Amino acid sequence: MDTRQLRHFIALAETLNFHRAAERLHMSQPPLSASIRRLEAQLGVPLFVRNRRGTELTPAGAAALEDARRAVFHGEQFARAAQAASRGEAGTLRVGFVGSATYALMPRVLPRFRERYPGVQLALAESTTARIVERVESGDIDVGLVRFPIGRACRARVFPVERDVFVAALPAGHRLARKRQLALADLADEPFVMYGAVEVPGLHSAALMACQQAGFLPRVQQDAVQVQTVISLVESGLGVALVPSVATRHTTREIVFKPLAGAGSQTAIGIALMLPPDAQTSAAQRFHESVMEP
Repeated sequence: MDTRQLRHFIALAETLNFHRAAERLHMSQPPLSASIRRLEAQLGVPLFVRNRRGTELTPAGAAALEDARRAVFHGEQFARAAQAASRGEAGTLRVGFVGSATYALMPRVLPRFRERYPGVQLALAESTTARIVERVESGDIDVGLVRFPIGRACRARVFPVERDVFVAALPAGHRLARKRQLALADLADEPFVMYGAVEVPGLHSAALMACQQAGFLPRVQQDAVQVQTVISLVESGLGVALVPSVATRHTTREIVFKPLAGAGSQTAIGIALMLPPDAQTSAAQRFHESVMEP
């Protein structure tokens, strides 16, 4: 039994006339009659009674009609869903992201993607760059939005999306808070809130490199994982920090951000799109296209 036979059954059940049913199906009457006989043989029950009054549904045929309609509908729905998924227009897209991707990148990309591909369900999961790299490489998620430099070798494909630089984050009452711009070396004697070396190796190594270029090694007071956590600890007075400039979009009265000049101030950081090392889903390809648009 297949959906073609069910369509034949439905057409005949609705017209109760072989000639009109064949016309509706754009086929001749003999193949339709043969199809109905095969269906009845497969089921082991008669679906129609042929008598002098014409063709009538048997009780078994009448009982099966609604289920046949549902089966054809779901078969067509299955085909549409599979075809849409193959085009990247349906299905589920699993996206891992770092918290700082929510400052600018995701508010720019997600509305655009959802408008274009409303049939794709986004499964968003916040994590660290190190964990996202692992999950993309293992196939647990389809794409990642990560911090670069990544700070470790990886097999996944990486596409820089947003380029950025560090700014200094200071408590609002800090002695340097009134200066319009700082040299990174101005912070040499300050306690630092630093990114964890294991959880956030990319930002950790980039911040260390910037300080080394400015001629000092930071005195680390506290480690943290997320950029927003680093900012909150600076607000609490635990120290100063180097944070991506995009983070300055969300400021409070308890913290100030200062642009940097001189040695170490142009250390390159940013957000990158990460895709699996081998094949990618069609939905992931559509997301890639949306992210890379200006």
